[in-house]
Amino acid sequence: MTRFPICALRSVALDTPNLAKSEAFYTEEWGLRVSARDEGVVYLRASGDDHHVLALHAGERSALRETAFRVEAEADLAGIAARAEGCTILPNPAADPAGGVCLTLREPRGMTLRFVHGDVRHSDAAMVANVPLRLAHVNVNSVDVDATSAFYQSVLGFKLTDRSKLMAFVRCNADHHAVVIAEAPVNGLNHVAFLLPDLESVMRGSGRLVHAGYPIGWGVGRHGPGDNVFAYFVDPLGVVVEYTAEVLQVDDSYRFRGPDEWRWPPGRTDHWGIAPPKPEHVKQAQLAVPFV
Repeated sequence: MTRFPICALRSVALDTPNLAKSEAFYTEEWGLRVSARDEGVVYLRASGDDHHVLALHAGERSALRETAFRVEAEADLAGIAARAEGCTILPNPAADPAGGVCLTLREPRGMTLRFVHGDVRHSDAAMVANVPLRLAHVNVNSVDVDATSAFYQSVLGFKLTDRSKLMAFVRCNADHHAVVIAEAPVNGLNHVAFLLPDLESVMRGSGRLVHAGYPIGWGVGRHGPGDNVFAYFVDPLGVVVEYTAEVLQVDDSYRFRGPDEWRWPPGRTDHWGIAPPKPEHVKQAQLAVPFV
């Protein structure tokens, strides 16, 4: 198995123009719990051992502030910095309740990335039905998918798993992908995916959201690349989030497939053939959240 300097996607940080409303959605409906608070920030955990998987910051508009990854060894931080040509090295946050040794940089398309080693982990991790265990992936928009994919591979040590016509799927562990790069007219956040224990949890979690007045934006279905089950929602402040499960596990023997092999018959959007076409309001929401 390839050794990846980055071993996991840990968390994302979002700006929100209504911190109380965002917190209520993610704790009362989505299934996260408060892990810590600071001035204008709330850190939310899933049921796994990550200190937090989502940090909500009070801001002027919904935006992706930062994506954080965990590195295998502290020495990998220096390796990433040495390869980060074209990036801006940023000061690390003055305070982060997860702690650890960090490197923060802004990549050429404007996305802020943080890499951490030795961060705090929860000792009471458990797989809980119907609620998120951890993050599954972050999907970002790019005006140049291949250039962004090359950055993740050459600078960060990810591996390209698959490439469809509009998306590149890159990984940093056995999960088929930790980052998806989508072709778009703007750079920014497309959506954030949260891993649930199983298909049943995706269905029951989705039912909980529907009952609370949040309709399924797209799905339920099963993706092509990654083979994962999906259900998309738009949160109250316009951020697209996904419940997912059964992400394909791969190793070095996995055969890369390109756009010629990743095709659907006309009118079909998933393996099962039951997911309807993605509605226009979801497509627009996937283009509306910029990088801070």
